[in-house]
Amino acid sequence: MYDYLVVGAGLYGAVFAREAKDAGKSVLVVEKRPHIAGNIYTEKIKGIDVHKYGAHIFHTNDKAVWEYVNRFAEFNRFTNAPVANYKGELYSLPFNMYTFYQMWGAVTPQEAEQKIAEQKAAAGISEPKNLEEQAISLVGTDIYEKLVKGYTEKQWGRPCRELPAFIIKRLPVRMTFDNNYFNARYQGIPVKGYTALAGSLLDGIEVRLDTDYLEHKEELEALAKRVVYTGAIDAYFGYQLGALAYRRVRFDTQVLDEPNFQGNAVVNYTDSETPWTRIIEHKWFTFGADEAGAALPATVISREYSEEWSPGDEPYYPVNDEKNSALYMKYKELAGQEKNVIFGGRLGEYKYYDMDAVIAAALQMCRQEL
Repeated sequence: MYDYLVVGAGLYGAVFAREAKDAGKSVLVVEKRPHIAGNIYTEKIKGIDVHKYGAHIFHTNDKAVWEYVNRFAEFNRFTNAPVANYKGELYSLPFNMYTFYQMWGAVTPQEAEQKIAEQKAAAGISEPKNLEEQAISLVGTDIYEKLVKGYTEKQWGRPCRELPAFIIKRLPVRMTFDNNYFNARYQGIPVKGYTALAGSLLDGIEVRLDTDYLEHKEELEALAKRVVYTGAIDAYFGYQLGALAYRRVRFDTQVLDEPNFQGNAVVNYTDSETPWTRIIEHKWFTFGADEAGAALPATVISREYSEEWSPGDEPYYPVNDEKNSALYMKYKELAGQEKNVIFGGRLGEYKYYDMDAVIAAALQMCRQEL
């Protein structure tokens, strides 16, 4: 008999398992995939840590979380500075003075602010009601049309006018020549990859891979007093109230016998005609070198395609519109009736979570539970 059965070996599950183990509890972790680390899993290909489920760049302003994660991994100094490609035109991201100069020739913050104000006024927007209006309010019509509209509609599979305004509020806009996408005090990539980070968190803890909790629910629950469930909350209840909506991501990954494909870790393709949303060149997360600092002769790229999700696919981004948020609240009520089950993480809480927020939430749950 274990004190805790942790379902899922991603960040939330791994952090909870580590804290429970350190508190003297017995823990069993089960994971339906053949590997640990969930969506932050990295795999070595040609000496390169390839982010198999999309790019993950750790960033936080939470000093406690940064100190916690550094107990389990050494981080490099990587700073995310993506590039936008609109039909061959290149622009700096996040939206900053470089972007405004490239778009309009604006050389001062005052010129950029005036241009945005003019375009917002011309669009007649006072109180943004949807993503399109919110984006134009933030960056003007030109930048919206070239750098937001096509990318966002590919990402979500819906017109921007049908998407809620809050989605775009995460988009940083700054009137400085600063290409750092995340305005965070601490950021970087684990030097040995995210799989090694997860492995360090799970060190000394029993983990069973290729084990689907929902297929062996009664058998596994009989092994533990409490369950920490990080899978999809609607799947836990057999979709009895209907399936929550997600977006899925398909990856086309290629190994190329050349040292440099695009010169940057992340390039977004913001026109609607290009079918992929972005291309990741994984070696630039570690500055093109291996752990010893030696240059890597080959490269690995991944094209990302955002697609509609259906049960059985890997869910990535929850669609937090009014309909799905209401459905989640009904599932949350059911979850509250499961006396010996804790629901957590991106899927268990149907919530978009950055990595630092996942860790903070897991640690908060540990404080309550342990």
